[in-house]
Amino acid sequence: MADTAKRILVVDDSSTMRRILRATLNRVGYMDITEAGNGVEAFAKACEQTFDCVLTDWNMPEMDGLELTVRLRQKPEYKNVPIVMVTTEGGKQDVLEALTKGTTSYIVKPFTPEILKQKMDELFNR
Repeated sequence: MADTAKRILVVDDSSTMRRILRATLNRVGYMDITEAGNGVEAFAKACEQTFDCVLTDWNMPEMDGLELTVRLRQKPEYKNVPIVMVTTEGGKQDVLEALTKGTTSYIVKPFTPEILKQKMDELFNR
């Protein structure tokens, strides 16, 4: 079972995808979930409190997930926090760019609950 004390920030401009991510995370034991609809909103929330993990979409209005990742990595408290890109951008170059810019891991949409659980377990060494 997951560590329910982990604070997770879910960032996606689709409220449906945020709901799916929240429900899946809850099902595998992560209960402390905060949502944001774009990178600007997510960055503001990340400045108010520190999260143990950030799951972000790539393509969003105002600030995309890649820019969010770069900005979070500039903050000392986010140097080692896992940031997972959850996106439809699944090409090899996209994955390499995201990893080069600071993402910890990558999940291509659509994904199964098992894939999300496995990724979270890997991030938190379970």
